[in-house]
Amino acid sequence: METTQKPYAFSRKVFCEGMRDGVPIALGYFAVSFSLGIAARNAGLTPIQGFFASLFNNASAGEYAAFSLIAAGATYLEVAIITLIANARYLLMSCALAQKFAPGTPFFHRLIIGYDVTDELFGITIARPGYLNPFYTYGAIALAAPAWAMGTALGIIAGNLLPVRVVSALSVALYGMFLAIIIPPARKNRVVAVLVMLSFALSFACGCLPGIASLSDGTRTILLTVLISCGAAILFPVTPEAPEAARTEEVQA
Repeated sequence: METTQKPYAFSRKVFCEGMRDGVPIALGYFAVSFSLGIAARNAGLTPIQGFFASLFNNASAGEYAAFSLIAAGATYLEVAIITLIANARYLLMSCALAQKFAPGTPFFHRLIIGYDVTDELFGITIARPGYLNPFYTYGAIALAAPAWAMGTALGIIAGNLLPVRVVSALSVALYGMFLAIIIPPARKNRVVAVLVMLSFALSFACGCLPGIASLSDGTRTILLTVLISCGAAILFPVTPEAPEAARTEEVQA
């Protein structure tokens, strides 16, 4: 009598496919997290601390924000809030991935995959046809997560060994990474471009205005992030048809 394999059962083939697709992600993570390690070093973290910080928080924007606040002497509450805000998009990605699980999938599979929901891993996972076999994502995570953590640790070690001028030069690479994140959407959407420029201007102004300037860097960052995001959501809401229209335009192009 034939038995139907459950969609969430272990499959060596599926796991190896995840590792195969995770190779380019791991290589990219290693390069980016090496620059992130410079920021961690400037915040006073040791290589071991940086390794575990990246192992448990796989998010470039969230980690950079946290390291910047640590360097500025922010409180634990400020670090927790800004990390939550910077990583809020992963809540939406997790909701989308939850629809991919087959009925009866054990809860621990959801927890493990939820641990490492990143833009790139979400992209390759959501693109898989049919129900999600969690071992595909495990294969990608098995390479991506260690590469991210080791890159951060090595970045800290390099920051401790290299001259100050070289460390300062390497720090610029991280800003380049963030420019690569904000420039493409800003070029496609004028609203995003205006909001990016507005955030720059308000950040500078808040550092000069009486009263507000006395607040810590972390508090100012949190307030600006929440206010600008809420204002954009109210004034320029994204309709459900917008993503579909964008995809149609890409196909036609």
